[in-house]
Amino acid sequence: MRYGISSKALGLLVVLGLGALPGRPSVAQEPLNIDAYQLTFEENFDSLDVSAWGEKSSRWIAHTPWNGDFGDARFTDPAPGFPFTTDQGILKIEARKGADGTWRSGLLSSVNPKGEGFSQQFGYFEARMKLPPGKGVWPAFWLIGLDRSKYTAEIDVLEYYGRAPYEFSMGFHIWRQSQGGQNSTGGYWNKVQDGILNSDYHTYGVDIQPDKTSFYFDRQFLWSFDTPKEFHMPFYPLVNLALGSGWPIDETPNPSILLVDYIHVYKRKPVDAANCAKDGSSPIPGERG
Repeated sequence: MRYGISSKALGLLVVLGLGALPGRPSVAQEPLNIDAYQLTFEENFDSLDVSAWGEKSSRWIAHTPWNGDFGDARFTDPAPGFPFTTDQGILKIEARKGADGTWRSGLLSSVNPKGEGFSQQFGYFEARMKLPPGKGVWPAFWLIGLDRSKYTAEIDVLEYYGRAPYEFSMGFHIWRQSQGGQNSTGGYWNKVQDGILNSDYHTYGVDIQPDKTSFYFDRQFLWSFDTPKEFHMPFYPLVNLALGSGWPIDETPNPSILLVDYIHVYKRKPVDAANCAKDGSSPIPGERG
């Protein structure tokens, strides 16, 4: 997401096996057992605590911490009614074309330019969203590694291109080129029934563990790969409605709106506690939870 790699390019990288994908998609696994996890970050959007750059220690900022815009809509500072509104626990991120012909939209990051805010090493990151219809929309839920001094580690939990309402992508990038290294990238395309991503809410999640990184759709396992060493650091979530990604926006609906029900982050419980949650038992003999 950071460099705005197009779906065409990502598709070629995956098909051709370029970019040093660490591991291969795994065989089918069980659905995610959320009872084995402990909630560590809960954003239900009953209200929104956001500022442009983290003024007054707001929970979210409205730009990438490194001030890197991408796509064909400018990420704008929050103002009353635009680009963020909340209503009955739903966040609306709106992309709108102004009278000056400029598209503007919104992005949220949980970390500010000083590295302050929420981030977490390992765990399950999940968003529940309804995606906007229409050609040219490019919504995403993604994660960035906190330490960008030697490389940038990026996990794209969801990228969606409105020109193809029957699929979405999940992937990762390790950007090393700015430090003289070679980039690594990999991804997975998931086919769905045409239009269901626009007509209803769905969850998009990734479970980062020291040995394996696994992706989920509606908490059903999709794919995984061996966790690279570059993922052994805290990550923080971002969500945005971008436009373009190399695709035309002349037919993009004005306005377009991404609906976000929640963003939650979890850590795995200790094994004994997770087993007890699964079977209803207590880790202490003679007691029940």
